[in-house]
Amino acid sequence: MMKISALAIVALAAALGGCDRTERPASEPAPVSPTPVASSPAASTPDPAQAWLGRWNGPEGAYLQLDAAGEGRYEVRIKDLDAERKFEGVGKDGTVQFERDGKQESIKATNGDATGMKWLAGKSTCLTVHVGEGYCRD
Repeated sequence: MMKISALAIVALAAALGGCDRTERPASEPAPVSPTPVASSPAASTPDPAQAWLGRWNGPEGAYLQLDAAGEGRYEVRIKDLDAERKFEGVGKDGTVQFERDGKQESIKATNGDATGMKWLAGKSTCLTVHVGEGYCRD
């Protein structure tokens, strides 16, 4: 009984799979399937901040409101004990970055414990600007 190795089977399948039954002159090249155009990484990578749109609550009436403002751009509204302020944000590397009082800030997805705020401890769906400033959804 003749033994056939797995490699020989794969090679044979590849050779037969590439055959077509249309006869062509030997000088004519085989038809080539069109190569798909690769999309840009930005177009194929979903922006996680799209799932963050809407209101996120902090302690004592504070909140963060994130709204879309164009592709990859966001309006960030943050209400603290004093007032609501608006900032222009940009989605970058899985965060929303914005400038506040001359300092670059970054909003990222975390849990309540990562906010460093006892009022939000134990919550699972949160956004954190930095330790001590976080907002969650229940």
